[in-house]
Amino acid sequence: MTRQLAVICLAAGRGKRTKVSTAKVLLPLCGRTLASAALLSVAELKPARTVVVLHNQMERVQASLEKALAGAKGKPGKFASIDYVDQGTPNGTGHAVQVGMEQLLDFVGDVIVIYGDCPLMTAETLQELVDLRGESACSALTAYPVNPIGLGRILRDDEGRFVGIREQKDCSDEEAAIDETNCGFYSFDSEKLRPALARLTPNNAQGEYYITDVIADFVAQGEVLPTMEAHDIAEVQGVNSLAELSLVQSMMQERILIEHMNNGVLITDPAATWIDYDVEIGSDTKILPCTVIGSGCKIGSGCEVGPFTHLRGGTVLEDGAMLGNFVEAKNAHLAAGAKAKHLTYLGDAEVGEKANIGCGTITANYDGVNKHKTKIGARAFIGSGTVLCAPVEVEDEAMTAAGAVVRPGSHIKTRELWLGVPARYLRQRELPAAVSPPKVSPPTGEKKS
Repeated sequence: MTRQLAVICLAAGRGKRTKVSTAKVLLPLCGRTLASAALLSVAELKPARTVVVLHNQMERVQASLEKALAGAKGKPGKFASIDYVDQGTPNGTGHAVQVGMEQLLDFVGDVIVIYGDCPLMTAETLQELVDLRGESACSALTAYPVNPIGLGRILRDDEGRFVGIREQKDCSDEEAAIDETNCGFYSFDSEKLRPALARLTPNNAQGEYYITDVIADFVAQGEVLPTMEAHDIAEVQGVNSLAELSLVQSMMQERILIEHMNNGVLITDPAATWIDYDVEIGSDTKILPCTVIGSGCKIGSGCEVGPFTHLRGGTVLEDGAMLGNFVEAKNAHLAAGAKAKHLTYLGDAEVGEKANIGCGTITANYDGVNKHKTKIGARAFIGSGTVLCAPVEVEDEAMTAAGAVVRPGSHIKTRELWLGVPARYLRQRELPAAVSPPKVSPPTGEKKS
């Protein structure tokens, strides 16, 4: 019988070492926040209950998470329910888990503990940890970092059995020399966790309630507790400073880029490319160097983006569309085969199939108060240096001459050519004639009739 799963995410800390006003768990990470990234990674486990323990800037953190997780809540394979609870004055990890368990009084099953500042943990590793527990009271994740300073040490008896965790500040010199450390990720039996939490006491150098003391309690009750070593030590990397945030960002960015490349996206220089979470890119698309693609963008197959291109949220490129050197697009939709190759801004724009946007074109979408839309039809030709002061509509196969400034409210109809400052109708556009089959000359020596 499959056991139900609950998740307790600890996200109440202040993050003093970051030295910024933003709550640590709201620091940005590739288009998400630390906390939303941590929670969305565990969503794949389909938890029946999720409790987020907050305190510092609680209202702001809760609002951010509710917005970020709205698309995941209630969907198959995502969150069935999410509860937010105030820890009050934080008094250690044990206290935070006590507060979280108060929301799970009727829950029976596995309880895993994760952290809002550890966004690299994967659902696969957590599932292994849950499976490892079996009938034991708890299973724990351990690691062998290069520098264990500041981390709790794993205590084992003479036969190698896991018997406890000692926090760095409470370690003897001998214990401090241990190189196996506690990662802080656990899977608990809910029925055995509750009484152990009730027996916690703050008998340590910090005067706090440590969740690690639950381990000693289980051992005293005769429990045999399994452990597993983290497969990738990057998964347990937490963020306590902006330097560590930078490290985590680089690790997460590497994961994102590798996933796209494994799906057939040609990224010519991964070291000079930035792609956020939640970006869709079709196979056979080429991403050239110094390109930034923000969360929420969708790019079809056979497209080309870059170099030095910035795609912001809401931008969609259908199959074969191209955005090139120093082009920025925001909330823009380019139909199949449309292209803007140089020095262009497309904001709140709809560009039709095979339209050509000339170098230096600007859709001036903001009038100082409101944003307005520009519509450009299929096979339209926008001349270099054109400024389209939205709202503007350019119909199919219409054209603007180089340097045209199209006033707000203008409507350029099919095949019309406009030019000037301000732009006005000149004449109908002359489209290239269809290519005729070449004439065949008679063989040399024959008379022409």
